[in-house]
Amino acid sequence: MGDVRTIVVVVEDKQAARTALQWALHNLFRQGDIIVLLHVYSPPPRKKKSTAARLLRRHGYNLALSFREICDAFFNTNTEIIVREGDDDGIMIAQVVKEIGASMLLVGLHQNSFLYRWALSGIDVARNFNCKVMAIKQPSPELSNPVKVKGHKTSQATATATSDSLTNFDFSQIEISGLQVPEIPTPPKVPYRLCPSPHAILWRTRPRRRSKDQYGVVS
Repeated sequence: MGDVRTIVVVVEDKQAARTALQWALHNLFRQGDIIVLLHVYSPPPRKKKSTAARLLRRHGYNLALSFREICDAFFNTNTEIIVREGDDDGIMIAQVVKEIGASMLLVGLHQNSFLYRWALSGIDVARNFNCKVMAIKQPSPELSNPVKVKGHKTSQATATATSDSLTNFDFSQIEISGLQVPEIPTPPKVPYRLCPSPHAILWRTRPRRRSKDQYGVVS
């Protein structure tokens, strides 16, 4: 077994994030890896900031716990949970990845993923993360819609070009549409009969040999 890897999984309330974690558990993680479930929640408004921040932190922790339950379904997984406050621009995610010295970042791609915005802005992913970034793409209707970025009007052609250009970016993009595990029907169990019917048992006896004394042989 090689060196222990620390892999950060971005926790979001998106099906793409859950699918990415499930795919990685089947195909990427190996025994001994440390899985860091990272959730970043947006800062609340200034009014009642302390109360709102506490609620957002609690919600983020509960969300991370649901991701941990997915990990617990697999044998001998080592998980940690980190909940931080920060904007949805990915800067806090990059900061945590550098702090803990992660060897890989796992992101589930969806319409509002920060990686898409980084691609549009020309931000260098390798410089910000200093580790391998793996983005798991799940085919869904939302990916066929234009990517909406604040302050930008993105057409369908631009969105398609951006999505296609991600394969040449600084992270790996995996299409998992064909990586579905088929459901194998379980054959019915055949009951084992501890006491079979005595009528089904065939008894075979060997004829006894009669001795000479039995016949009364006189010499």
